[in-house]
Amino acid sequence: MPALETIQIPLGFQAPEFELLDVRTDSNKTLKELKGAKATVMMFICNHCPYVKHLQEGLVSIANDYQEKGISFIAICSNDAVKYPDDSPEKMKEEAEKWNYSFPYLYDESQEVAIAYKAVCTPDFSIFDADLKCVYRGQFDDSRPGKDLEVTGEDIRNALDKMLAQEAVSAAQKPSIGCSIKWKNGDPYQ
Repeated sequence: MPALETIQIPLGFQAPEFELLDVRTDSNKTLKELKGAKATVMMFICNHCPYVKHLQEGLVSIANDYQEKGISFIAICSNDAVKYPDDSPEKMKEEAEKWNYSFPYLYDESQEVAIAYKAVCTPDFSIFDADLKCVYRGQFDDSRPGKDLEVTGEDIRNALDKMLAQEAVSAAQKPSIGCSIKWKNGDPYQ
């Protein structure tokens, strides 16, 4: 299947509330309790996608750099774990421990959260301000598997730095590219 791009929707939309299982703690978490004081980075990822694997070290690094500054990072896996057992909650927990995720890794079994956020690919990134309004919906950086570019997280870092400086985030945003979310009942956007 070819790679997909993030669906471009108008910025400013309100982050939908949710309650999902955090596989790291084996407890349910809500957006309200996980949101950051200054910003929240929502990341739809999974364990098996080569695009996610390519930037995984960078994801951990950027979260570690910004969490102390009032920015929350939330990772969500919405893949069908029956057809893709590498993305099961048990395997998600193993992955979070292997990479020392400092952020929650949530399991969206119903896939309703992915649909609410219009997520289509892994990775799929959105950044929300302190009021949970979307200010960024785009790529991590220009690096891709097989592309000879270092993973820097430049696009996400630029957006977060602007927010911390209380400046407007540029509306010129490149969509993220990755594997499709593995839907249980077919692509909900078709």
